Order: sequence, then structure tokens, then C-alpha cells
Amino acid sequence: MTPSTPVQDLATQWNFARRLYPIYFELAREFAIDVKPCADLEAGVDTPGKEAVEQANQWLDQMDTLVQVHQLRQFLQTSSLVNQDGLVSLLQHFLAKPTKTDVIRDKIDFLLVQYFSQLAPTGINDTEVDLAYVAQALESIVGPVDLKPPVWLNALDRVLESARKCRSLDELLHGGVLEQGRKAKGLAGELFYLPIALVAFTRFGYLMRRAFFRLMLGDLNLILDGLTELEDKGIETIDCRRAQFSAQEPIIRLRMICQSWKVMFQAEYSSGSPLRMLVDLRASVENALGRGKAAESDPKAKPIAAVKPAVAPAGGKPAAKPAPAKASAAAVGQSAVKPAQAAASKPVAKPVPPSAAPEFEISSTPGWDPDSDAQKK
Repeated sequence: MTPSTPVQDLATQWNFARRLYPIYFELAREFAIDVKPCADLEAGVDTPGKEAVEQANQWLDQMDTLVQVHQLRQFLQTSSLVNQDGLVSLLQHFLAKPTKTDVIRDKIDFLLVQYFSQLAPTGINDTEVDLAYVAQALESIVGPVDLKPPVWLNALDRVLESARKCRSLDELLHGGVLEQGRKAKGLAGELFYLPIALVAFTRFGYLMRRAFFRLMLGDLNLILDGLTELEDKGIETIDCRRAQFSAQEPIIRLRMICQSWKVMFQAEYSSGSPLRMLVDLRASVENALGRGKAAESDPKAKPIAAVKPAVAPAGGKPAAKPAPAKASAAAVGQSAVKPAQAAASKPVAKPVPPSAAPEFEISSTPGWDPDSDAQKK
């Protein structure tokens, strides 16, 4: 798919570009990418000349530069425009590039996992997803595979074992597990494109995605159970400033938000989540229950004041008004509450298996910005 391809392949190049153009054009529209349409592709010309084919290839190359990995990920997990054939076309497009940057590698990595996730049966167990199974599913893309992996790929199994031992999303995100996986991919270099390596990294990404999904739903369930326990004790508000909510956040509102997140995580259109907020909200609930990390490290520590019931004290003095939540938290909260409120009138999207769980991307920086591109829905 380059302008240097022989003239006799112009028709093949053009047909390939026509398959990719609707996908890329919709990507540009959704993310407001400033790029002019390709006139001949837009017009659907059947028999273009050499110059038109070269311009089409240049247009696709320009889009490859402008579209970021997280944008491609979000688009493919929310759009009904791209089916399995579309994923194959994208994979062929990127695999055919003579020079593959880290960004191209990450796009190929994600596309392979996404493609395999769509092929994998709903009830498949992790133990069934071995190299032979994945190799068979990807054979049409990567070709025949020698199933004897090189020793350096064993690192992926060690990372998967560490992920299985994680008991919370916080452990997975901050225990160094994800960094180990990224390091293995980076150290692979050009060996990443060996058929056996493509298969091994696809298996790794798929199983990591399932581990991530299970931990995410597990955290949500623990938060909801904790909120119920707090309500049983007569507590109506808790301090959720660490999760970017208020110092006296109503439990009833937190419950609505969590229920909404739970629906979004299971819906077919799910593409992302406020991951840092979810981790910090669990910590806030555990602290309110007196079993958070701070309480464990300091046995003399008193319960957080914000966990007291939000009622007027005996002296008749009105209780302090809840502190306003930060703008970013309010925005996330509102967007989360709306689906929960609408649930009564709209049918909830049918649950999907872990294989369709949203891909995750965690920043290596300690801060968390819910308005950053990587965290947006």
C-alpha cells in the first residue's frame, strides 16, 4: 500500500483504500481531526489513474499520523461501522508498512486483541486460550506459526501470573504488572512481528483484558456492598475528596453512579472508565468503614468525621453544607447518573462476555486527569 507499488497493482491499491476510507473518514469526524476529504475516494471513482491512487495512499498515511492509539481503540469499541473484515483490512494496512513505529506497533497489538476477542466464544476459559488456539484463530492474518516460542516470550506468562494474583484494580494498576507487560513489548523490537510473537502478545493482551475486567467489576461490587454497610449503620455521607468528589458526598448519589458505571462496563458500547476515580472511591469507602490502609497503619486513628450521619446535631445547630465537588468530578458524576436515571425507561444493553471488555490504558504519571484524552469516553 505505497505509491511505489507496481502500476499493475493500482486496482488492488484502490480497492483497499476504498475499504479503509469510510473507517478513517468517520474517525476524523468523531475526533474532529482537521483533514480534508480525499476527493476521488469521496466520489467513489471506479477506475482512477496513478496520481489518484498515490493521493489516496498519501491521505491514508496522513491519517495514520494524526490518529492516536487511544482514539483508534475508543472508536473501534463504540462504532458499529467496523466489522471483522474491517479489522482485517486495518491489520493488513499496518502490517504492510515498511517502517513500523512504536505507535504502529501498538495499533497492531490492539487490533489483533480486538479481532481475537470477537472470534473467541463467550464461555471460553482462560486455560483454553493457549498458543495453539490463538495461532489457529489468527492464521489468516499472521500465516503458519511455529508453536515453539523463544525463551524471551516466557516473560509474558510471568506477567499474566502476577495479574492473576492481584486482588484489586489498584494492585493491577500500581503493582508494576502493566509496566512489565509494556516493557516486554518494548524490548521485543522487530521480533514483535514474528508470527509466534504476534500470537503470544495477542494471547497476553486478551487474558490481561479479561483479568482487568474481572477486577474492575469486583471493585464495583465491593464498593456497592460497602455503601450498603454504611447505610445500615445510619451513615449518609462520606469523605470522597480523594476520588475527586466532595468531603460529604451522599451515599445515595455514589450508589447511583456505581450502578451506572456497572452498566457502562457491561454494555456493548462501553469504551472507557474513570479508572483512577474507581480505585480511589473504593479506598474512600474502606476508610469510612475503618478498614482502609490509613486505619490499618495507625490503630489510634479516629474515624473520618465525614462518615457521621448528615443530620442536625443535638444543639440545634444545622449541619454544615456538603463541600462542592470539583468540576471534573461533577462532570463525571452527572454523566454517570444520567444513564442510571434513564435505566427505568430504557432497556439496559445486554451484557457482553469479558472478551468484549474495554481495553485499558493507564498513564504512568502519578496524577490523574479525568479530562485527558486517554480517559474520555
